[in-house]
Amino acid sequence: MKRKIGTRREVRTESEYAIEVEHLSKSFILPTERAWGLKQAIFNRLRGVKGYREQRVLNNISFNIRKGEFVGIVGRNGSGKSTLLKILAGIYYPEKGEVTINGSLVPFIELGVGFNPELTGRENVYLNGALLGFSNKEMDEMYEEIWKFAELEQFQDQKLKNYSSGMQVRLAFSIAIRARGDILILDEVLAVGDAAFQQKCNDYFASLKGNQTVILVTHSMENVRKFCDRAIMIEGGKIVKEGEPDVIAKEYMKLFS
Repeated sequence: MKRKIGTRREVRTESEYAIEVEHLSKSFILPTERAWGLKQAIFNRLRGVKGYREQRVLNNISFNIRKGEFVGIVGRNGSGKSTLLKILAGIYYPEKGEVTINGSLVPFIELGVGFNPELTGRENVYLNGALLGFSNKEMDEMYEEIWKFAELEQFQDQKLKNYSSGMQVRLAFSIAIRARGDILILDEVLAVGDAAFQQKCNDYFASLKGNQTVILVTHSMENVRKFCDRAIMIEGGKIVKEGEPDVIAKEYMKLFS
C-alpha cells in the first residue's frame, strides 16, 4: 500500500525494513524583509519583493534501514541530518516523498521535549510515556527500570525545575532507551552524565547491536566506528556517501581537511 506524497505513517508489516525513505524533500520559508504594517506589505508586493526565501534542507533523499540495524547519520552542521530525524520522528512532515515506519518508534532528539518543569520527575515519566504512545500500564512496567538506569531514584518526587540540566538529560535518556519501541532514534546523546554513566550508556549501546533498530546522528566518528553497522553521510541536504562505518568516518573527516 502506498502513502500519499508528503506523509509519514507507522505500520506493522513483515517487511525486512524498519524504515523506508523514498525521494524525501523538505524546505523552510525564511523571512528576508520585515513589513511594518499593511501599507509596507502592499508596497513590498508592488515592488516585487517577496520578503522571504526558500531554504531547501533535504533534497530527494532515499534510503532503507533493515530491522535490527544500527545506522549512523553524519554530516556537518546545517547539512540536514537533524531535520531528517525530526521527519522520521513525526515532528516535521515532508513536503515531498514518502516515509514508512514499520513498528513503534521512540525518539530522543531534544532535551526538554515533553517535560514540564512544574511537575515531579515521577509525573514527567508518565507524561513522556504518554507522548511516546505508551499506556499507564506499560509505563508501570518500565518505571523502576527507568529510574534505576538514570540513577536518580531519590529525586522521583521533586519538581523537574529543581533538577540540574545533567539530571534532566539522564532522565530523558533513560526514558528513551527503556521505553521498549521497535526503533530508537538518537541525536547526539552519548555524552550524557559523568564518565561512569557514559560508560554505562556505551555498554548499553553495545548490547543493542543486532537486537534493535537504532539510528544515531553524531559528530563522533569514534562512536560511528564503535557502534554502527552502516553509516550515511549527508551534505547540502543530499546523501553523498553511505557504506561501511570506517569508510564513511574517513570521508567525513575529509570535509574538514
